[in-house]
Amino acid sequence: MGQSHSIDEPRSKEEIAGELAEKFARKCFEPLELYSFKDNFKNLADHEQDVRYLKEDTIARFLELPDILDVSPVVFHMLSYIGAFPFLSDAPAVLGFEQMISVVAIMTERYTKILVKGAATRRKLLFKSLAVYDRDMSEKQTETAEKAGLKGEPSDARSHVAGFPVDEPGEEFDEHETADDDELVLAALDSLDLIDAFKTGDKHSATTHGAMIPADNFRRLIMLLLLVAPLDAQETLSNYAERVLGEELESLRATAENILSTFLNVEKSPGITFAQFNRVLPLNFPFLFNGFNALFEHFLFSNNLDLSRRKDSISKSIPPLIAKPPLLQDKGQILNLNVLSQLSFFIPGDELFWKLRLLYSGADAGFSMGSFETKVFNWRAPTILLVSGTRLNASSQAHGSEATFTESLPPKRFPNGTPPGRDRVVFGVMVRQPWRHTHKECFGDSDTILFQLSPTHDVFPASIVNKDYIDFSRTPGTFSGITIGCPHPKSAQSSRHPTVRALGPVSLVIDSSFEFGIFTHDYTSRGGAFATSTSRKFNFQDRFAIEDIEVWGCGGDAEAKIQKERWDWEAREAEARRRINLSTGDQEADRALLEMAGLIGNNRSGGSIA
Repeated sequence: MGQSHSIDEPRSKEEIAGELAEKFARKCFEPLELYSFKDNFKNLADHEQDVRYLKEDTIARFLELPDILDVSPVVFHMLSYIGAFPFLSDAPAVLGFEQMISVVAIMTERYTKILVKGAATRRKLLFKSLAVYDRDMSEKQTETAEKAGLKGEPSDARSHVAGFPVDEPGEEFDEHETADDDELVLAALDSLDLIDAFKTGDKHSATTHGAMIPADNFRRLIMLLLLVAPLDAQETLSNYAERVLGEELESLRATAENILSTFLNVEKSPGITFAQFNRVLPLNFPFLFNGFNALFEHFLFSNNLDLSRRKDSISKSIPPLIAKPPLLQDKGQILNLNVLSQLSFFIPGDELFWKLRLLYSGADAGFSMGSFETKVFNWRAPTILLVSGTRLNASSQAHGSEATFTESLPPKRFPNGTPPGRDRVVFGVMVRQPWRHTHKECFGDSDTILFQLSPTHDVFPASIVNKDYIDFSRTPGTFSGITIGCPHPKSAQSSRHPTVRALGPVSLVIDSSFEFGIFTHDYTSRGGAFATSTSRKFNFQDRFAIEDIEVWGCGGDAEAKIQKERWDWEAREAEARRRINLSTGDQEADRALLEMAGLIGNNRSGGSIA
């Protein structure tokens, strides 16, 4: 491609960018959306001579970006870079009409309708739009890594300040970074049959070498992304104004800090390199930027349109605005709106927002496996278990139940997952199968997700080979409790140390009393039920005293109705058993009749609600 234009008069960058913007407008937007975009731009644009453009404060005001977050300079920096697309070496761009067409098409992912080849490469473009190019900063990052001595596994894991990813020397430049070409740019020019124009006219486009996203800029952006995660295209950001006030704002900051710590140690690293960004994002935050889709679709809805006067199919295709219920109908001790948004960065938001119901809370129902079973086992849709606690002090002498718990574990060989001072931990697991007793084997499937939310964010996907996903055991004589990623207790009993609980390489254990938990990450081991961390490439283990346990059901009214029917059936059956009094005088005949009814004996089926 491109050879057919070799004999034609070469087009200027401005003409090529205009052609691409016209293609975006024609193929990525509906007619009514394009009309709304033109109307919004006309009303928002400033004039300077013959140039109409959008300023930073105008965009911030239109998108309703909260002043308290101080994020508008970061967003404007992004848009000014993306506005230069596909000739990124000309950034920052003046955000005129054509530039904003490209910005909205890219920020809403509408561009995938025509740039199929570049559908997966927006990550690099977003990194470049957030990054600064500072040689001193880059050298400082390399120097920090060298001083830390992080060439593979630390020589002294106990003295290593763990919990933050720091690039090892040589990781900064991978095979994908040897070329300057940006695949999304190439896809755009290829769609115009102008692939040669990039190679000859934009060969000095900035690369990711020596580029970093300043930590403070990314922190502010994360706070915005947490805020807009549940946003709808026709929903105003001002609806969430209470989330940037008082204690809610502090919670928002704390959640953003947990996420930021996945990328770097802010005390030791000035910014995020592309190697870190590219390594952490796909697994830990595949949906991090999804909130931008709805936010920038605001440009495609004009308040000046009176659809009540329109009778055509276009007006009928616009759904009416309906008042929505709260994002969380129930109040939990662990899950709040910010944690909910954090979950949506790696679990699709349409499974979370307005869909979660609090099935079990230890604070309300009691910290026991019996209460857990009663509340959770009848839910027939996916569930999310969350457990929070405070790390145990390894230097202090354990007493009572803590000593009993400690004695049931192998000796602690690994350091904590994060440095002292951030001792509150939150772990969780998403289970897509119904909970049940595991008499013979674990349950769960390869879609099970083990994760950590605090004090750093981490995701551990399930193996497709090792199926020791989840065990729920109340069997006497075994290590009962809830274990995730550990061998089944029956197989562990045949080990050389039957008096010590067998821990999986990447595993979470909640003891049967719901008092203590332990998370293990053995990075040097392989073959566990869950993968090791992509950001923390070392061994660590957190032992903690449990403060809260919650289980949230994913689903709507249909799932809740099924659960209620099962609860009602069990209540009727329990009452029936209490009232049985045959009084025939023939014990054997009475027993045979009860067995036939399925109420006692080995043939007991438990009944059905069908």
